[in-house]
Amino acid sequence: MRGESGIAFSMPGGDVSGTRRSRPVDLVHLARQTMGDRDLEREVLALFVQQALSVRDRIADADIKERLLLAHGLKGSARGVGAFAVADCATDIEHKPDDTHTLKRLGTLINEVRDFIAAINR
Repeated sequence: MRGESGIAFSMPGGDVSGTRRSRPVDLVHLARQTMGDRDLEREVLALFVQQALSVRDRIADADIKERLLLAHGLKGSARGVGAFAVADCATDIEHKPDDTHTLKRLGTLINEVRDFIAAINR
């Protein structure tokens, strides 16, 4: 385990998001999941961003069944990479799939994750 010497602290942009808890992605969790393999971290994050953006673009217009499937899939992926706020929001959508405020919040959280990942990959 790399701890605080992980990807966020060795790449530009990783320090601008404050403490680990306030970052859109828990990079210590991600490092544990990838056993510290930075190339794997980058690959997993890139795949997550693709999935999250696809969900963001489709979920509001999806019927309830598809919305629940999209939220559930995103929740698992988000937890895997350490995007816990996204995972929690997806859980909220599973419980209240018609809540437009939560759907908008999900879009905002996904954008924050995308921007954070872009910053640490510079």
